Amino acid sequence: MRRPLALALAVLAALPAVASPAAAAAPAPVGADHGMVVTAQHLASEVGAQVLKDGGNVVDAAVAVGYALAVVFPAAGNLGGGGFMNIRFADGRAAFVDMREKAPAAATATMFQDASGAVVKGRSTDTWLAVGVPGTVAGLEWARDHYGTKPRAALVAPAIRLARDGFVLAPADTSLLQLGAPDFAADPATAAIFTHGGKPYAVGERLVQANLAATLEAIAAGGADAFYRGDVGRAIAEASRAGGGIITAADMAGYRVRELAPVRCSYRGYDIQSAPPPSAGGVAICEVLQILEGYDLSAMGYHSAAELHVMVEAMRRAYRDRQGLGDPDFVKNDIAKLVDRDYAARLRAGIDAVQATPSAALEAPPPPKPEGQQTTQFSIADGAGNAVSVTYTLNSWFGLRRVAGGTGVLMNNEMDDFAAKSGASNQFGLVGSDANAVAPGKTPISSMSPTILTRDGKLAMVIGSPGGSRIITITLEAIVNVVDHGMTVSEAIDAPRFHMQWMPDVVETEPYALSADTRRLLEASGYTFREKAPWGQAAGITTDLFGEDGGGNGLAIPYLAKPPKPYRLYGADDDRDPVGSAAGY
Repeated sequence: MRRPLALALAVLAALPAVASPAAAAAPAPVGADHGMVVTAQHLASEVGAQVLKDGGNVVDAAVAVGYALAVVFPAAGNLGGGGFMNIRFADGRAAFVDMREKAPAAATATMFQDASGAVVKGRSTDTWLAVGVPGTVAGLEWARDHYGTKPRAALVAPAIRLARDGFVLAPADTSLLQLGAPDFAADPATAAIFTHGGKPYAVGERLVQANLAATLEAIAAGGADAFYRGDVGRAIAEASRAGGGIITAADMAGYRVRELAPVRCSYRGYDIQSAPPPSAGGVAICEVLQILEGYDLSAMGYHSAAELHVMVEAMRRAYRDRQGLGDPDFVKNDIAKLVDRDYAARLRAGIDAVQATPSAALEAPPPPKPEGQQTTQFSIADGAGNAVSVTYTLNSWFGLRRVAGGTGVLMNNEMDDFAAKSGASNQFGLVGSDANAVAPGKTPISSMSPTILTRDGKLAMVIGSPGGSRIITITLEAIVNVVDHGMTVSEAIDAPRFHMQWMPDVVETEPYALSADTRRLLEASGYTFREKAPWGQAAGITTDLFGEDGGGNGLAIPYLAKPPKPYRLYGADDDRDPVGSAAGY
């Protein structure tokens, strides 16, 4: 007798590929011919679009958006955190800017343990010891100096205006501020900005950030030096010292950006440029896609049992390999092996046609702790084929939930992305890895995956998302949804998601990601599922390379939402993000 999944595979092979019912619910993407900016906050999207309209290039727009989000999206937009910027120019030039936070010089491998060696709960998230040396300002200024065209003052000006004059809070803005209100109230400098006498802001009120405006004015006048080596940097070091932290003025002055070679691979004729270590994201995405290239996902059908089986098994193996990666200045990462097609073929050969592979059967080094999920992504492209994908973060929502003295700068709690102790289990059953142990000047491993796709030298897609360890699968599924299932960018990122990260041996699903029949078939093959609230806030752009509606097949299906006419660029912000937008011209 044929097993359930084997029977499903046989039935699906005889059926034509059909459009996903989930895709039909998505709105039409925003269309434009000249430029497109997608961010997690509509005011920042408008800032970036205006920079493009005024003649700035995609890097100029990214810099302006980075500063603006620090004002209008303080939960994750930041000056006091860090991240990655992936750049691709139409002439083929590429750059990857690592502006991730670094451990202070006084950091040690045991700083989050007590005298007996036990991990102290909250020390790596809720104290000033949790703060890494921030990289955002250095990275934005590096990118502008090397690849931008507009003067710094012009790009910082919109953020200064929004901070000085304030902006009116929408319901989603106040909902985020309410999350942090109890912690804001505990710190007078933070409470003075983000609460009214300890009470959360209300919808329709105006959030003014005068101290942050002054910091931005200092940056506009003096660049990164003003932030790292001037009064702002000294104020951050003093706030750290007063709070029991270890960041010094020398740590601030010594921060340096790294420009790295992006990870590259291909998938069904599309060239992929993504994040290298200290992100594990690009390596894992490439590894999964090259395993999946051996299967006809389109014929299997969107979120069929057959497709879920092979995608979950590919994810399982890539996340197993992800755990051995670390900061390239401290760890030798064998990227060439992990993105090699022959290696992918060997992994594919180990996937049973029907049965789930127990994660415990795949040997690997113990995994590091998962990073916080409260990150933000923005994607930018122009009609000439230039593009930037940026993911940056404070780690938790609002990071440490403390501002540094009178600077108005919310600080990160990124040190929690390191392994607090090798071999110690966290609440998810994951344990720390020596590859990700704390060390002075070291950058913690990340899943942030700002990614750009091209085909035959032409821009095809710009994509990325927040989501912690789920960033990889969010980005991956958006790519598969467009390339294999012909979705528009809005359909691709709004579609329900699933996630598998090797350990724990559980497949997480959003509501409605699987039908009851599909779930039963997969459970019979050995899978365990756990439904979770929707996650991530992807920001994506596709081009007319995918067809007149920005979808993978350019299918003219009447009941699918379509733009009113063909455009060069199509942008969409995740429907899970009620305050973000795509803005084009």
